[in-house]
Amino acid sequence: MSKPLAITGLVASGLIVILFLADLIAGFPFGRVSMFFDVAFLLGGLVVAYLSWSIMPPASRSKAGSAAAG
Repeated sequence: MSKPLAITGLVASGLIVILFLADLIAGFPFGRVSMFFDVAFLLGGLVVAYLSWSIMPPASRSKAGSAAAG
């Protein structure tokens, strides 16, 4: 149960980070209305990504790392 939940958290946080980083840099898709909220959501997305990565079972992390390396 923890692996699908961790992957879902990683995907969701990745989308949040991409959206708010794009808004912070280019003003797209939200028109850079509030830089404070862009930074806050960016940091929140990074925290969720870290927490999702930390609860993923160790066997899954080692397989993902070895597949990317080789």
